[in-house]
Amino acid sequence: MSYDPPRPAGRLLLTPEDKEAPDRTRRLRLLGLGAQPEPTLDAFAYALADLTGAPYAMVNLPGETGQFHAGLHTPAVAPFVRGDGTGALLGRALPRDHGFCPHVVARRKALVLEDVSDYPRFAGNPVVDEFGIRSYLGAPLIDSTGTVLGTVSAADVRPRAWGQRGLAAIKAQAADLVVRLELRGDDGPPPWERAARPDG
Repeated sequence: MSYDPPRPAGRLLLTPEDKEAPDRTRRLRLLGLGAQPEPTLDAFAYALADLTGAPYAMVNLPGETGQFHAGLHTPAVAPFVRGDGTGALLGRALPRDHGFCPHVVARRKALVLEDVSDYPRFAGNPVVDEFGIRSYLGAPLIDSTGTVLGTVSAADVRPRAWGQRGLAAIKAQAADLVVRLELRGDDGPPPWERAARPDG
């Protein structure tokens, strides 16, 4: 897949319809995923944050009514302060209209947003105002049945030049993780094997 960031749009794009949600929910249930946080997926998210140098990293396994971060890394302190002087950290659950992972799931391919404010269809997303998200790097977890189980992603509160290297890294880690999820044993997938950090 070539590096092809989405072109700026003249209007906001509503959260895409998730027609695969029922099938994904059944598949996740068969794999024993999506109902609770997974320590090994938290470790994966921590390593992904380390790899990308981003304050947030997630393994998102969305259900029929919302998103669930079965693996999550957040900084100790909110990296963004809102206009009212408060800050908030991303949590385990998000509504479907928050963030960019629903677009990755619907597209079934990676999404690179180096500066969210460059794209009106994404700049108005609630995570921009609520959490200060300015850049995003995500790839789908597509299993051997062709089901999109969810996404792996990193997000930052500043613009990032993810580039081809970031795209290749997130796609490679998604491909690796989905195999581990399908082969997981009682202890879950082994910790993520670290790779070279992409520029940015």
